[in-house]
Amino acid sequence: MEANKILTADLLDLIFDDRNKAYGAYELRVTYEQRIKKSLLITGSIAMLIITGTVWANTKKHEPKPDIVIKPVELTALKEEIPVPPPEQKPPPQQEPTRSVIFLPPVLANVVETPPVTQDQIDLAAISNVKQDGLVDAGPTEIAPPGEGKNIIEAKKDDDPPGPLERVEIDAKFVGDWKRFLERNLNGNIPVENGAPEGRHTVRIQFVVDVDGTVSNIQPLTNLGFGMEQEAVRVLKKAAKWEPAFQNGTHVKAYRIQTITFEVTGDE
Repeated sequence: MEANKILTADLLDLIFDDRNKAYGAYELRVTYEQRIKKSLLITGSIAMLIITGTVWANTKKHEPKPDIVIKPVELTALKEEIPVPPPEQKPPPQQEPTRSVIFLPPVLANVVETPPVTQDQIDLAAISNVKQDGLVDAGPTEIAPPGEGKNIIEAKKDDDPPGPLERVEIDAKFVGDWKRFLERNLNGNIPVENGAPEGRHTVRIQFVVDVDGTVSNIQPLTNLGFGMEQEAVRVLKKAAKWEPAFQNGTHVKAYRIQTITFEVTGDE
């Protein structure tokens, strides 16, 4: 800066002499007072608005509220309803009485009491419902063997055990885990290998469970094909442990129907 201008120059011009005034610090220092005034003006305005709003709100609170006018309620008298008498019920028509007669139990008259026979009379005569005279009874004759005499029916011997029951109170059941037994012994790929369609195919097998739990007379009740009935029969022949059915509190020989389901899916 030139020497003749130093005395009249501003302090900021002296500080920023030979410096870059366009950097921003010079501009900030030059406009510092203006920015301070503007900030104070804005802050004061906001404060005045807050104070004015607070005073106005307090004034509104103390304003008297309008009185509530309660209008009187007029009651209207209800009309008394006159009860309607029920319709007169006519008595049911009287039916003519049913004809009846007096029944008296029959009375037996002129009953002749016959005295009982003595033991001597029984020894000398045969027992019958007709009394007649004749030869003295010689005593009981020898009874012919069964089948040789007349009017003698041989008693039927019931040595054969009864056949299997179709309906019982408690069905026979497999001893053990039936699902685990099928997983170990049943070949579920039989219908897939024989070309069965997709879906669930359930076969029904009937067999007899004896009193000792043995299985016999295994027969399929369905005919779905694809080797499923044959596979179910083969597996049931291996299931030898069964608890017999119950009827009237005791074990009985009975039929049992067992279902086995084969599932064929498209992923296989």
